[in-house]
Amino acid sequence: MTENDPAEQVAEALSRLQLRGRPMPPMGHERGGTRFPAGRDGHGRHRGGPALRRLLSTLDTASAPLSVGDIAEAIGVDQPRASRLVAQGVELGLVRREADIADARRIRIALTEKGAAMVQRIRGMQGAAVREALVDFTEAERQQLARLLERLADAWPASGRDPR
Repeated sequence: MTENDPAEQVAEALSRLQLRGRPMPPMGHERGGTRFPAGRDGHGRHRGGPALRRLLSTLDTASAPLSVGDIAEAIGVDQPRASRLVAQGVELGLVRREADIADARRIRIALTEKGAAMVQRIRGMQGAAVREALVDFTEAERQQLARLLERLADAWPASGRDPR
């Protein structure tokens, strides 16, 4: 991300809000020939869509592989749903399971190269969509929006936290 690009700051703040487990409208679902797997597959199972995007983005920003429980908490779903999303991610080659370094009986989830590339494409599409949406904003308005959205993302309650 370019340090002073308001469009990229807005896209990043929106992504951070999305990661808090509060669903937001999908951005750039089908642009530039890239279709993110969503909907039902050939076996009647539902594909992840926005929740799978949140999973990938969470793993991309994590400093180390995460447990399924950590993922569930981070993306605002229950553990069985997180397990299904991980299974779909593994099936699609976007994430991999690996043994926990501290305890080989535990499994951690990490992003694959294909998953990291998908995250970068999604972020690129989001950035392009935000730049398009901000075309009629002045530079001062873009910077103000970026600052305010970053502030909102910082203040947004984490999933599972009581908002009271």
